[in-house]
Amino acid sequence: MTKAPQQAMALKPEAREISAEAAWLLAQARNAAYAEAAHGRVGEGLMVLMDALEQEPMAHELLSDMAALLLSAGELKHAESYARQALAISAEHGASLYTLAFAQSGQGSALLARQTLRQLLQGEALLSLMSEAPDLYPVAQTELARLDKLLG
Repeated sequence: MTKAPQQAMALKPEAREISAEAAWLLAQARNAAYAEAAHGRVGEGLMVLMDALEQEPMAHELLSDMAALLLSAGELKHAESYARQALAISAEHGASLYTLAFAQSGQGSALLARQTLRQLLQGEALLSLMSEAPDLYPVAQTELARLDKLLG
């Protein structure tokens, strides 16, 4: 393999493996962030995720979690931004597509939201959603039906 493809692979986020210890630390940060949010301290949860992102800036799960917490706080533009960053790393990540769709819908972009939900509810994205957060599936279906009715 020539040097250029090797360098490109090194930069490609999904090609980079993290150690078991790093994965454990990321899981701990994600759990701590959601625990803070569950106690009404969304800001604290966001700070936990920001600290973790400093260590692992290309972790699509952390970016997706940031998007989800921002969506729950009503910060729709920021939620959309973090969801898009996560999707740039893992294009069929179900939770990120879900958050993106609801951020788009909340900002009045019904056509974009419907397109994103359609992407979410098929293929690899649907498998991703069902493996990570199957309870979000009926919510996404309901929102898609609402948007279909709204847009005709």
